[in-house]
Amino acid sequence: MAEISATMPDELVEALDEASAATNQSRNDIIRQAVESYLEDLKDAALATERLNDHSDRFLDWEDVKRDLLSKD
Repeated sequence: MAEISATMPDELVEALDEASAATNQSRNDIIRQAVESYLEDLKDAALATERLNDHSDRFLDWEDVKRDLLSKD
């Protein structure tokens, strides 16, 4: 596993230490989980952007969908 170094504002380190104490997790575990979550969000945003730019993908109008769902008995 690779090791990296990062510089953070004191306030962020203090918040990290508080989270570490509150959750009984190491700084390293919290930072790793935060980076994993951030990277997953980036991947999701890229996929959403790709889908929005795909003009072959059909867009649904919310009002049409709502009307169709409510009219089905």
